Amino acid sequence: MKSVTSSLHYYFGIYVTECLYAIPTMKAMRLQMFVAMKSMPWYTLLPTVSEYMIEHGWTKCYSRLGEFGWILYFVYIAIYLVFVEFGIYWMHRELHDIKPLYKLLHATHHIYNKQNTLSPFAGLAFHPVDGILQAIPHVIALFIVPIHFTTHIGLLFIEAIWTANIHDCIHGNIWPIMGAGYHTIHHTTYKHNYGHYTIWMDWMFGSLKDPLLEEDDNKDGSKKAK
Repeated sequence: MKSVTSSLHYYFGIYVTECLYAIPTMKAMRLQMFVAMKSMPWYTLLPTVSEYMIEHGWTKCYSRLGEFGWILYFVYIAIYLVFVEFGIYWMHRELHDIKPLYKLLHATHHIYNKQNTLSPFAGLAFHPVDGILQAIPHVIALFIVPIHFTTHIGLLFIEAIWTANIHDCIHGNIWPIMGAGYHTIHHTTYKHNYGHYTIWMDWMFGSLKDPLLEEDDNKDGSKKAK
């Protein structure tokens, strides 16, 4: 009973309060679901190919947790995630900067370019080739970093959850996480916050825009206008 009460408190006290002004229309969400469902079968090609390469011993992926020990297990996960973060950042950024790629692939996702058109469904609504390209650093990393097989599959699964999460309207504001507040700015400006799990790559390469600072700027601008 307590958990139900807590869930209702969270939903009505936080979600509705923050998102009432930004709820997408049913038409927008249906379109996002349609695009996502149409692309989903194609998304499975990447893990299928990666598993084939793993089973044939072409990668550095390993199957037994005790093969390297727990310390190296976590060290390799950290290296893997840094590589993936770097790869996704630059893949995403080039999908914007290379205009033919943007027009042919990434524009499908960026029709959701206002806060009130974004929902978790938009997180999977990509051109299938776009979705595969943005996940491909996970596979390239297999040839560079020893990574446990089940962990690799789990991280791919978390990828899908995360991309849905950053397209809702709740900005968790937990440094250095690239929450929905940052990604909403990406959808409205097209030139900031290309990163994935964290803000570090955007900070390093000069494309970071903080949603809290933008909110302050908007308030200052409104005051000046008055």
